Amino acid sequence: MRTDRKKDPSLALSLLPCLALMGGLSVNVALFGDGASAGPNQITLLLSAVFAAVLAKVFLGRSYRDLELRAIQSIVLAMEAVLILLIVGCVIGLWILSGVVPTMIALGVRLIHPAVFLPAACLVCGVVSLAVGSSWSTMGTVGVALIGVGRALGFPDPLVAGAVISGAYFGDKLSPLSDTTNLAPAAAGSTLFEHIRHMLYTTLPAGALALAGFAVVGLGRGGDGFDPALVARTVDGLSGVFFLHWGLLAVPLLVILLAARRVPAIPALVVGALLGAGAALVFQPGLFPEGGAGGRYMHLLTVAYEGFTLNSGDAALDQLLSRGGMTRMYATVSLILMAMLFGGVMEAAGMLPRLARAVLAGVRGARTLIPATQATCVLFNLFAADQYLAIVVPGRMFRAAYAEMGLAPKNLSRALEDSGTMTSVLVPWNTCGAFAAAALSVPTLSYLPWCFLNLLSPAVGIAMAALGLALAKAEPEKEAPAEGESADPSDKSDPSD
Repeated sequence: MRTDRKKDPSLALSLLPCLALMGGLSVNVALFGDGASAGPNQITLLLSAVFAAVLAKVFLGRSYRDLELRAIQSIVLAMEAVLILLIVGCVIGLWILSGVVPTMIALGVRLIHPAVFLPAACLVCGVVSLAVGSSWSTMGTVGVALIGVGRALGFPDPLVAGAVISGAYFGDKLSPLSDTTNLAPAAAGSTLFEHIRHMLYTTLPAGALALAGFAVVGLGRGGDGFDPALVARTVDGLSGVFFLHWGLLAVPLLVILLAARRVPAIPALVVGALLGAGAALVFQPGLFPEGGAGGRYMHLLTVAYEGFTLNSGDAALDQLLSRGGMTRMYATVSLILMAMLFGGVMEAAGMLPRLARAVLAGVRGARTLIPATQATCVLFNLFAADQYLAIVVPGRMFRAAYAEMGLAPKNLSRALEDSGTMTSVLVPWNTCGAFAAAALSVPTLSYLPWCFLNLLSPAVGIAMAALGLALAKAEPEKEAPAEGESADPSDKSDPSD
């Protein structure tokens, strides 16, 4: 019986599906613009996966069944992200119906001066994300309201989205409640709190530069775009449709409290959706159609599934608040599934590891190891389309290299977060980029130039490595005491440092 002999892919062969994908996506953006992620990119990812599978079958001897199973396993990895995305769609719709988001917008435009709005938005999202440990939850709740505030103050949506994402990822990166903040040290072999402390060397300078950048941009745009009449019209329009009350802020605060108490994201968001539905029944009875309890129940389910639609007569206000719902997340779900399909086929064919090894081959010393690590993380964010893979796989690959060069594991865990976590949201077909675009209703390529922190974080890490700064050396392993000899109690190291 004849059996296929598996071959290792060459670098040239491994590059072919990547070049096909990047070429197709570039054509889609040129032809479809912002609509590229609403269908064309999904088809391109599917065709690129098929192309990679054909190459793997014909030239590498891979079986179709093996490629299919590995691709399905890759898709399974994204199921939690898909569930969160769908639930966030429900939360957005119900929080608008309940008046939570309109109240947050009204308070924001009254309290925040346009000159400080961008850095304030970044700081607010940073604090919330630090407390809840989730950039996704922050973007899908507080971020949506800040988009509305920014629009009323005259700021373009992509610019506000950049400030929201920068703040959300700053808090997520440093929060001990964050899944990626726990995953990176586990993959690298360091500990959680030494990892967080070591990240401060790159994250705080990048954060300070990002805030300074938003302050400069805000001063330059706030005065020109600020229209007091628009602010007044927005507040009047909101109060004419919704009952606005500070008590509605208890809904997001309770969700933040649940997350801070380490309740997982999915049940916390489901509670948030239920609280939004209850608040809508109590505070916004006028937004429900006639029909008694049955009619109200049907309206809640309709909004949760199809999203909230406002018909106030004010086109700008209607566009701002007509969003949310599961159905409006379907394009993003299909994008994630096709991206994970492509990444799974590339992994099964051995092409993705081959590309990563090519990056590792260029390492010549400790100061080039961190840029190589970050480049590999970007590679996985681009072609595996998932930030978890962009942390775990490079972590496994480079762990021995850091040890051989005498570098502490916390250098590796910091590099994984500086690039693997921070650049994931900059890739349109990555799970994080697709989520942010869907939650904030801003295309990834539109907000990308304004994500100051996400762009600066890997750059600061590379610059510090080039200068030889904040590169912790590995502690030498201590020899076990000889038989009958006690260890010196004064020779102890702090395991948390």
